[in-house]
Amino acid sequence: MTSLDRPGAVPPPDGSPDPGVPWHYGDPHREQRGLVAGIGAVDLSDRGVITVTGADRLTWLNDLTTQLVNSLAAGQSSLALILSPHGHVEHELHLADDGSTTWIVTPPGAATALAEYLRSMQFMLRVEVADVTSEYAVVWEPVLETDPEYPTWLVPADYAGTGSVDAGADRGGDASRYVDSRPGTFVGREVILPRAAVDARLDAAGEPAGTWALEALRVAAAVPRVGLETDHRTLPHEVGWIGPAVHLAKGCYRGQEAVARVHNLGHPPRRLVLLHLDGSDGQLPLHGDIVSVGGRDVGWIGTAAWHYELGPIATAIVKRSTPLDEPTVVRTAHGEIAAAQEAVVRA
Repeated sequence: MTSLDRPGAVPPPDGSPDPGVPWHYGDPHREQRGLVAGIGAVDLSDRGVITVTGADRLTWLNDLTTQLVNSLAAGQSSLALILSPHGHVEHELHLADDGSTTWIVTPPGAATALAEYLRSMQFMLRVEVADVTSEYAVVWEPVLETDPEYPTWLVPADYAGTGSVDAGADRGGDASRYVDSRPGTFVGREVILPRAAVDARLDAAGEPAGTWALEALRVAAAVPRVGLETDHRTLPHEVGWIGPAVHLAKGCYRGQEAVARVHNLGHPPRRLVLLHLDGSDGQLPLHGDIVSVGGRDVGWIGTAAWHYELGPIATAIVKRSTPLDEPTVVRTAHGEIAAAQEAVVRA
């Protein structure tokens, strides 16, 4: 049985960023409330899974990524990025180490490219990279503790509202200059388990939830996701990844000079905001739809969602100089949607 064969499962619409897994089970608002209450689970078996083994795996990953992971202990997890030489985001990595293997969860369709890049950087080090997506799958659960049996990635404390990741500081200050407080919390974990065990895991969770519910909670907390809140020019500073995913005081990695230059000498050209949308016509904007403020095009939509309490909301990437209090609209194929901005990234 595939996940879409589960009782009540509704497939995602065309163009969904999470193809092949249930979008909802008939009542996405109830599913959201369940996840907030710590009940249920979401099938994320569309995500990729990569393993890195070998004695040098953590120091090697530390040199390649934006996060300080060289001393990641068994049972710990981290969020890290791989950047271009100019500091633009290329890959988002959810890392979990079990003492002998570092497990990496990737967005749908990204595992092959990431594995190829990692293999190209092996050189003579004692590391082995394997794409194990065909054997392992990911299940999201609204729990903020490590599963004792399976590799587990925990949502960073900054997103979960439980504190902040220690990201060091540089001449430009610490990570708090970018996000003072998030508009909501996003509490949960990604559990990596054999694909044959997914159905039993979902059954044991009680009421199932789909990706609609999960994405609505992510958007309400303004948590960025690569490919949705990013494009080919995205700097980590723009979406609030300094801190949760980028350490400011670690050694060199590809793109580190660009990160330091923006942090110490300037400001990112764009920033993440949360939009509260007029839902009177029942339409949501699509990824990439244009945001206009005061009659000027200033940015684009990342992800839009129907939230069980907030109604229609969306993340957007806008020019840093965009005023928050001027009339804001989103241009869609169905017409314009009025919106109100809520600041997320300040710098």
